Amino acid sequence: MNLNDPRDLAPLLEAFLLASGKPQSLERLFELFEEAERPEPSVFKKALEVLRKSCNGRAFELKEVASGYRLQIREDYAPWVGRLWEERPQRYSRALLETMALIAYRQPITRGEIEDVRGVAVNTNIVKTLLEREWIRIVGYREVPGKPAMFATTKAFLDHFNLKNLDDLPALADLREMEPEPVLELDDAPVPAHLQALADESAEPPAPKEETSFRTLLVELDSMEEGLKTDFDDLLDEESAAEETPARDPEAETPRQ
Repeated sequence: MNLNDPRDLAPLLEAFLLASGKPQSLERLFELFEEAERPEPSVFKKALEVLRKSCNGRAFELKEVASGYRLQIREDYAPWVGRLWEERPQRYSRALLETMALIAYRQPITRGEIEDVRGVAVNTNIVKTLLEREWIRIVGYREVPGKPAMFATTKAFLDHFNLKNLDDLPALADLREMEPEPVLELDDAPVPAHLQALADESAEPPAPKEETSFRTLLVELDSMEEGLKTDFDDLLDEESAAEETPARDPEAETPRQ
């Protein structure tokens, strides 16, 4: 085997990635070779490109994420491959996803700043869950009274969402175009007005849904920001109008006898 030939090195790198089961950085791959046999960095990059192309038309792909390179099943096959595991994927609450989105897009951010945007208190268990999953970490403390901790995302977060770096996060303005059109289901069919009125009188108000998609959450976050900006602009317009309106003369308004 000629390790300086990218075509020979590519299958070996494939074996490393398959055996590791997790992303491997270029530095780590370098360490797997003795110094005398270690290929040049340029050969590594060419070999990875050969490996990437060899995955075309196959069920898996070479993906570069924050922690390095990994071989993973293509997303198209996820619904079927997921049946291998009896446990259903964990669903995350709306509150957790909102908190995660704010940290991802506004980092570093404190718990108090998250609460200001969401308008409700952040449950301690949410922050604990994100820290335990190693999706966020404390990167410092804000120089204000109480010195609250500032949170930011980690490489584990980027790896989980198939992102190489934070620049790969979709822009909030683009998410509206990415959001799929809702599919009309049987439960969404219109109900006759008189039946709906009877149901409203007898039934208790439905509990709000706690589950949402990460993408839908970010779209709503964008809408919230636009609403805040609009309200602020309206306030400025009202103040400007008040300054420009001349004061009325009380004597001029008094009717003559």
